[in-house]
Amino acid sequence: MSALPGTPVSPGTDASTDVGAAVSRWLAPVLEHTRQDAPASGSVTLHHFGYVRLVACEAAELRLSRGPRSIAQDPSEAVALLVPRNGTVRLAQDGRGAHVESGQLAFVDLRRPFSVEHRDHARMLFFRVPVHALHIPAALLRSVTARALTPTGGVAALLALVLRRLEESAAGTPPAVAEGFGGIVTELVAALVDELTEEAETPRSGRHQLVATIRRYIDRHLDDPELSAERIAGAHLISVRYLHRLFEGEGVTVGRLILRRRVEECARELARRGRVSPSISVVAARWGFRNAAHFSRAFKAVHGHSPQQWRRLAGTPAADKTAVAGGDAARERGPDRAVAAPAPSSRAS
Repeated sequence: MSALPGTPVSPGTDASTDVGAAVSRWLAPVLEHTRQDAPASGSVTLHHFGYVRLVACEAAELRLSRGPRSIAQDPSEAVALLVPRNGTVRLAQDGRGAHVESGQLAFVDLRRPFSVEHRDHARMLFFRVPVHALHIPAALLRSVTARALTPTGGVAALLALVLRRLEESAAGTPPAVAEGFGGIVTELVAALVDELTEEAETPRSGRHQLVATIRRYIDRHLDDPELSAERIAGAHLISVRYLHRLFEGEGVTVGRLILRRRVEECARELARRGRVSPSISVVAARWGFRNAAHFSRAFKAVHGHSPQQWRRLAGTPAADKTAVAGGDAARERGPDRAVAAPAPSSRAS
């Protein structure tokens, strides 16, 4: 049984003694190399855990490589976690090489060329996870490939424990439980990438600088309805999880920050233009709101007034000036504080 890369499949088990063909079908298209120029002697077993695949390969001396031609044949939008169970595996990718010992872990990005080699009888596991499930930029994955990771603590230790459990119970795991395990593995793999890349980050001052840069990016793209945590993370070459962690100390989530900043800009425009401003729906659309009802609810939640009431309160020149000044003061205080309400107009009821 085989499946298209990155699509959920029914839990089950398959096995083959054609090592090169099985790895090509279940992991990613590869070329098989042996000294005798004959097919490798060994076996490959496949287990499904939702969209996560466990490909267990046991063989004598073997080298598998994936180059541009194989990638053109099948891009394989997935990454794999290599886990040798005995022997030493030589992994090369992205200009790096690592000797991965039994019990260690290593990332392989199946979308780019790599080679895996062992010179003695060895058993190695590949846990294949589709990229779309990880929400991690390609640049981050590139920074963690072909590194031998010893799971002595942190996320790596927990992941290694879960992978061992999966290997031991794969054959007898009920389909629903297997799918749940696949989700756990996906979350832990993403968390491990975050942990590894965070270790390479600049000190805390660099974090503050990154947060400031992200805030400026959000301000520049408020008018884009597609602005999201995923797009922001991708633009700054960080994962969505890391983005959310950056804002844990900011007192506001990324989504809430985007919403507040959009509402603030709408409020400033409504107050500044008074009764000659464009329609409320036009102002809302200009700042990224697709739905007028959603905009009205968001506006009232932030300011305590509906957009129509806000515009009426800004009906006099004096009130307009007060509203603009209040908006400037709110910007100086930071994007998480609401714009001050315009002074009441003498014409407002």
